[in-house]
Amino acid sequence: MSDLTDITDHQTRFAPDRPAHRDPNVLRWVGAYTASMVGDMVFFLALSWAAVQNGTPAQAGIVTAVSAVPRALLMLGGGVVADRFGPRKVVIGSDAVRCATVLAVAALLFVTDPGLWLLALLAVVFGIVDAVFMPAVGALPARITAKDQLARVQGMRGLAVRFAAVVGAPLGGLGVAAGGSAAAFTLSGLLIAVSVPLLISVRMRELPRDDATAPAPDTTAWRDLVAGLRYIRRHRVLGPLMVAIALGDLGFVGPLNVGLTLLADERGWGASGMGWVLAGFGTGAGVAALLLTVRGRLPRAGCVAAGAIIPGAAAIGALAQAPGLPVAVGTAVVVGLLTGLSGAMCGALLQTQSEPAYLGRVTAVGGIVSLGIAPLSMPLSAAAIGVWGTGPVFAVSGAVCALGGVVALCAPGVRRAELPG
Repeated sequence: MSDLTDITDHQTRFAPDRPAHRDPNVLRWVGAYTASMVGDMVFFLALSWAAVQNGTPAQAGIVTAVSAVPRALLMLGGGVVADRFGPRKVVIGSDAVRCATVLAVAALLFVTDPGLWLLALLAVVFGIVDAVFMPAVGALPARITAKDQLARVQGMRGLAVRFAAVVGAPLGGLGVAAGGSAAAFTLSGLLIAVSVPLLISVRMRELPRDDATAPAPDTTAWRDLVAGLRYIRRHRVLGPLMVAIALGDLGFVGPLNVGLTLLADERGWGASGMGWVLAGFGTGAGVAALLLTVRGRLPRAGCVAAGAIIPGAAAIGALAQAPGLPVAVGTAVVVGLLTGLSGAMCGALLQTQSEPAYLGRVTAVGGIVSLGIAPLSMPLSAAAIGVWGTGPVFAVSGAVCALGGVVALCAPGVRRAELPG
């Protein structure tokens, strides 16, 4: 009984008496996450520039893509690491390793030209570290705020991602212009370094650990991984929600990446027109994130997550039929708003429905779906557009995306799921 009282007292001390967007503890975490994301954006721009300067376009493409391989292969293991050692230690360690690695490469670039091999090695290291960083950072929000604030934190996280996308590329460009790739890598390392002391200052709540789900002292990492996958498969909310997320991302990633490039070329919009459409998407997603940040909680969260994706999917199909650029930009705003709202609600549901002992592994499976499976639709979309054109492929992609919403609506657990009030 005394242990239970200690846990309750600890949670009471750390229970927020204000909304998450006004909680200094949460804001320190958001600041750390934002600095890390901006540093990532600067890093990838610097990596691309250095690869182009040191090799052929094909070699540069391989260097920039090589980090995706260890990230996809190792992320499930990263979820086990986050659950075993705690997400806070893993995130701090990941950022420290990334910072040290990038600054070391920057120092080498200042004094010598090591060639593509060093850039490829750096990309692989980033991919390996990301495989443990991403599940851990996804498991942190539940430890810094109460469950009824998790939707708001997801909105704040979405705003951080949008801010990084807008600010990171220009900062990277300025770094390259000022001192080449070495200067840009230095800037990236310093931005990531900012996140470390902020993360150290963030206070963590103790999460109650169910005896039935706590890992046994003598369990192996493989058994932890299998147990996590079995837990997700049997869960009345998480299982169908993962299927819905996979279908939604498969239908969304292809058209909004390579498909949009081909659509802009087909319609004669050019690179600037494609930029405007992407800006429209980012604006819509940013509005959705801001709505959740301010509102904090939407009723009938499962229905909102599933229902928003269906009209969003229709808008994806309609994007290829837009008669002109202004209509395409407006349609992209709708796509960003609805898919952004659905994605944020899905993220909040994954965190609130998961047992604390499984949060890292649940986040890892969600990351594998988005970063490992969904990108497969990009070459398929490009090949299909070459055969059938943009209209039919965007329509099929929208249908696949909508199927995810239908799967979620047909699952009673998802349909009735609510965020804590």
